[in-house]
Order: sequence, then C-alpha cells, then structure tokens
Amino acid sequence: MILRANYFELASKEIQILMEQENYLREQFSASATMSVAIWELVKLRVSQINQCAFCIDMHSKEALSHSETQERIMGLNAWRDMPFYSETELVALGWAEHLTGGKSTEEAYYQQVIQALGEQAVVDLTFAINAINSWNRVAKTFKPEVGSYKPQ
Repeated sequence: MILRANYFELASKEIQILMEQENYLREQFSASATMSVAIWELVKLRVSQINQCAFCIDMHSKEALSHSETQERIMGLNAWRDMPFYSETELVALGWAEHLTGGKSTEEAYYQQVIQALGEQAVVDLTFAINAINSWNRVAKTFKPEVGSYKPQ
C-alpha cells in the first residue's frame, strides 16, 4: 500500500481547528433537548456512506457502537426511510443530512418543517455538523488513512 501525506502532521493547525469544532459540536449535542451525540453519530455515519468514505464509515460505526447503538440500526442506516428502527427526530436529522450532502437548494417549506421538528438551535448545530463530516470525508478520501486503524476512546 502506498502511503499518502500525513495530513495530521502536515496540517496540524487545520486539524486542531477541525477537532475544536468536533468538541464544540459534542458539547452542543450533549446539552441539546432535541439532538444527542447518538443521533450525531448516525448522521456522521450516513453522510460517510453517501460519500463512500471507507475510513469514516469504519470510524463512525465503531463510535456509534461505543454510544450503545445497535448493529441492527447501523446495518439498516443505508435504507433508513424503510426501516422501523428510527425515531421521528432521527428521521428528520437523517433527511436533513442527505439533503445538505446532496447540495440541493432548500425550499422554505422544507426548511420550516425541519425547524419545527428540531428547533432553530438544533438545525444550526446539525447543519454545521453535516458540513464538518462532509469536510472530514473529503480529507480522508484524499489521504486514505488505513481503514480499521481507528480505535474509539
């Protein structure tokens, strides 16, 4: 296997900024009445599936399991609309994640529907979280860290 640039080492300041954003989002979702870290992990996993980021799929599957997620829900995530395993909040969050990851224009009616379901603060936090995982996916797909090397803390 050909090793690519060690982006953690070569872009340490950029990585620090991204990690600070992750820490901020973890705090926000931990304190949220609507969202949770568990939902955030599902969103990160689903976005990583859409982007076909092998390293991130492995990482976020492990993270979800470490947050008491079930294998059944992780395996069903690719077909979440047709699975009976997810709450209304999770369904809205996953739909929003797919919508934003697809780069679609957001019509007012859909935006209001998401705001009504999650609340403004949760939608803002979730939107930044979706942006963050899309960014991480692109970095990981470029530099190809070793799949399976991630160990949850």
